[in-house]
Amino acid sequence: METLFVPLALFAGGLLAVQAGANAQLSKAVGSPFAATTLQLAIGTGLLLLVTLLTGTIAALGAIPAVKWWHLVGGTASAVYVVSTIVLFPRLGAVVSVGLFIAGQMLASLTLDSFGLLGVPPTGLRVGAVVGTLVVLLGVAMVVFGQGGKDNVKADRLGWIALALMAGAVLPVQGAVNALLRHDLGGAPFAVGAISFLVATLAMAPVMLLVLAGQKTSRPNITGVQTMPWWGWLGGFAGATYVTTVFTAIPAIGAAAAVGLTVAGQQVASVFVDRYGWFRLPQRSVSGLRLGGVVLLLAGVAVIKLV
Repeated sequence: METLFVPLALFAGGLLAVQAGANAQLSKAVGSPFAATTLQLAIGTGLLLLVTLLTGTIAALGAIPAVKWWHLVGGTASAVYVVSTIVLFPRLGAVVSVGLFIAGQMLASLTLDSFGLLGVPPTGLRVGAVVGTLVVLLGVAMVVFGQGGKDNVKADRLGWIALALMAGAVLPVQGAVNALLRHDLGGAPFAVGAISFLVATLAMAPVMLLVLAGQKTSRPNITGVQTMPWWGWLGGFAGATYVTTVFTAIPAIGAAAAVGLTVAGQQVASVFVDRYGWFRLPQRSVSGLRLGGVVLLLAGVAVIKLV
């Protein structure tokens, strides 16, 4: 069963590249990244509720009143991550921000595994896990520097860097909390995903309203989606698949391996997206250094899982 989560986690990570392209189109169509994110999260909630109903696990939601409150709030991490990307990309640059997000993810995953926090099976501070995480971080550094754009590094304060690391760290924490919720609900993964996305939507909506209230620009225009390509709606599906896969995989293969595989899948897919300009994103050449970084990402995950 464990081996099944390896391709699943890689696939789920690859879908994050699809989500990025879809969300870019949705944001352009409605005229607001905050409104686009809220809409995407609402779509993900609806999809997961539908799947929960179709799989006959909707009754699992009846156990919610008996669940510890903090087992229900894992979805807030999605809102924190999204808001952080919107805030940090203009300040640190997209490439550096993503690199710091991944670093935060890996360091948090290693901590969860090593000390058995939030219900993750404890492994102790294994040499293989530490070495593998360092190899992944080296791969991330190669991806960042190999992607070019020296003017992307704009940080002049440690606060923005700390925020980027924290924004990445909340994602594996979200996976661990959602895994606890899955246990509470009798192992119904789609019901857990629906709750997580609903919480994320409820957390994102007031942020959107506050931002719109403070802006002097035009309000979002939902009619713009009429000219959007059909795949612009895939962000909710991609996000739902990613979240469900991660919290299902963490108890089976560990937080570091699950997160490392999704990161590797994301970077492999991003290479193709950049090389061929898929999803109407800018077409960019892929350097040998960046390809080497992706290979190191995969090698680091292998070390974490096998050593």
